[in-house]
Amino acid sequence: MIFDPQNIILKKIGNAADESGYRIFVVGGYVRDLILGVIDNDIDIMVLGDGIQFAELIAEKFKKPLDAVYKNFATALLNIDGYKIEFASARKESYNRSSRKPEVETAGLNEDLSRRDFTINALALGLNEDNYGILTDNFNGYRDIQDKIIRTPLDPLKTFDDDPLRIMRAVRFASRLNFKIDDRAFDAIKKMKDRLTEDKVVSQERITNEFLQILMTDKPSYGLDLLFKSGVMDTIFPELSALAGVEQRKEYHHKDVFYHTLIVVDNISLKTENLWLRFAALVHDIAKPRTKKFIEGTGWTFHGHEELGARMMKKIFIRMRLPINKLEYVEKLVRMHLRPIPLAKDDVTDSAFRRLAAEAGNELEDLLILCRADITSKNPDKVSRFMNNYVLVEKKIIEVQEKDELRNFQSPVRGNEIMEICGLKEGREVGIIKSKIEEAILDGEIKNDYEEAKKYLLDIKDKLLSSIMINKSKPPRLKKSAGS
Repeated sequence: MIFDPQNIILKKIGNAADESGYRIFVVGGYVRDLILGVIDNDIDIMVLGDGIQFAELIAEKFKKPLDAVYKNFATALLNIDGYKIEFASARKESYNRSSRKPEVETAGLNEDLSRRDFTINALALGLNEDNYGILTDNFNGYRDIQDKIIRTPLDPLKTFDDDPLRIMRAVRFASRLNFKIDDRAFDAIKKMKDRLTEDKVVSQERITNEFLQILMTDKPSYGLDLLFKSGVMDTIFPELSALAGVEQRKEYHHKDVFYHTLIVVDNISLKTENLWLRFAALVHDIAKPRTKKFIEGTGWTFHGHEELGARMMKKIFIRMRLPINKLEYVEKLVRMHLRPIPLAKDDVTDSAFRRLAAEAGNELEDLLILCRADITSKNPDKVSRFMNNYVLVEKKIIEVQEKDELRNFQSPVRGNEIMEICGLKEGREVGIIKSKIEEAILDGEIKNDYEEAKKYLLDIKDKLLSSIMINKSKPPRLKKSAGS
């Protein structure tokens, strides 16, 4: 017997099945996690017979309404005391290659288990009195859990052809559980990878959801590397695949940016459960292949990769159906991920710290976490030395931000007041004056304070307005014609 026979809810459901003549089983992920020693609140119950009718009977017994009914799949959902219980008729499935949505027919226990994606999910525990807690394991799923193997119950080529999303699920389970995908299944993934994006069989949203779940595992590099080695990454996120490879010229070589990125993602995953900070770590060097250049005497350079990377984000977000409200956050971190590093020098002014703190705003702490994660040298002395310097940089930046109130920084004197004081209408002149006040604060000439900023404005407005008017009155410079 695998689970606690005193589980009150399952005991009651089993008793109700005996009273009403149903044969029922707990199946799938709940059973797998139970064997792994994990208690889950999501329970799938397979019913030999009408799953919805049995769910209605249980709802009545517990005096609760059904939360959802899906007639096409003979499935119903019921929430009981924090458990989310799904009742479904045992079924077999047949697929049309143009869709991952199957045609469904009622079936027996063995047929239902054989349609499951992986052997570790093709397990059933009896709930009737005569088999309560007894495991049905037709495909050696229990052994595969012990051996930490992801395997399909049937031919993996057919499994992935029927539902290509299972390719992503295989990698997600391997990454989440730290299991190995068996060789036959992995070879099938390599062969079937293009089915993921073929004729819209799988929606982009479902692919992206699986990808982000892989990114949220304890050690994302494992799953990301599987995607890369199988060729799936090339299909779903080619910009990441393009990071791979090392090129040597003379004595100069650059490190493999893909594997550097995996280390950065693992580093940051030890510090945060913030999905979008992890995603920023994943894409922080995304533009390096497009900016790579070899300079004699210097070696490899990637000038401007942070700015180009930030500009690449919108297209990636749209293609992958990522939430646009997270775009600006990721863009900012990618654009700024190199900015704190030079501040570790001795001759840096407070103004430089102030500007970084002001520009980072609410994302300052996340930016500093990303920068720490990006330190991946194989030389421990170098890492230790750099980290010691970086601790001082972090402390200084945070001190400046808090002292000068630079979170979400902007001029304390707002646009309307500038127009009133200077007798201006709305236009670029107001922006110029506002920027002048902000520059004075960031340079330390005045404090980030309304009274000081207003006094500064009154002191400079005549001279500044005169300069603006002179520049406005200058005639535009004419371009020389090609023949002149």
